[in-house]
Amino acid sequence: MEEYPRYLTPDSETFDPVELAERTRKIVCRGDERKYTRFYATGVYGGIATGYTCGCCLRCVFCWVDRSRDFPEKLGSFYSPREAFERLSEAARSYGTRKLRISGAEPTLCKDHLIGLLDRVEDSEFGPFILETNGIPFGVDEDYVEKISEFDKPHVRVSLKAGTPEAFSRKTGAKPQFFEIPFKAIRNLLKHGVSFHVAGMMDDPRIVTSRERSELARRLKEIHPKLLRYFEGEVVDPYESTIKRLKASGFSLSWPLKESYPPLWKEYE
Repeated sequence: MEEYPRYLTPDSETFDPVELAERTRKIVCRGDERKYTRFYATGVYGGIATGYTCGCCLRCVFCWVDRSRDFPEKLGSFYSPREAFERLSEAARSYGTRKLRISGAEPTLCKDHLIGLLDRVEDSEFGPFILETNGIPFGVDEDYVEKISEFDKPHVRVSLKAGTPEAFSRKTGAKPQFFEIPFKAIRNLLKHGVSFHVAGMMDDPRIVTSRERSELARRLKEIHPKLLRYFEGEVVDPYESTIKRLKASGFSLSWPLKESYPPLWKEYE
């Protein structure tokens, strides 16, 4: 078996992210249990309780997640849906918020765990539940998206990593032919009426070209015009983990960011 991918380097072999998702599930999923490193509340989304997950099926060079993305076998502990809900509830009450999320690496990897957790959230005082994803699991498993649609409280944030297959491969380590999968996830979410919006690392001129932005805008408009209007643009933030990954992969960015692109919809709607 090939070595488990960690940090990207200029010499890294590209990989199949669907296969990597399955390999990672064997590490971070156990029945309906899932690995987390911690539970806490933070000020994003206006204040939200967060479960920080381990393990991912992409290796984004601008990723801010700690070493639990790359070494999921070494970090984190298993929690059942009930235990995760209890920890999220405690964090939410202590912070004074009703919003919950699971974040960190790829929160949707452990299907049974997530469905069990959403069952508990649905019947609770808490909500909405923000579900962040890179789109790979939802793009290859439409039945999974259909299950999510049975709940009222989830709102999905699909984070796109690039605007072209070549850039996707260079920035995530995945083979370029898998670039289409997150767009399939978006179509699945639309088809099944799940609340969601699309985000992406598209506002940072240091790591994305204007051509790449225009290609992404074109693809989103072809799926549905509203996707562009509500697109959440991102820039690379200088977290310690991010800087290490950028350096290892051969990307050289100057800090601080001096100017960002305007919102995607202002240029391409």
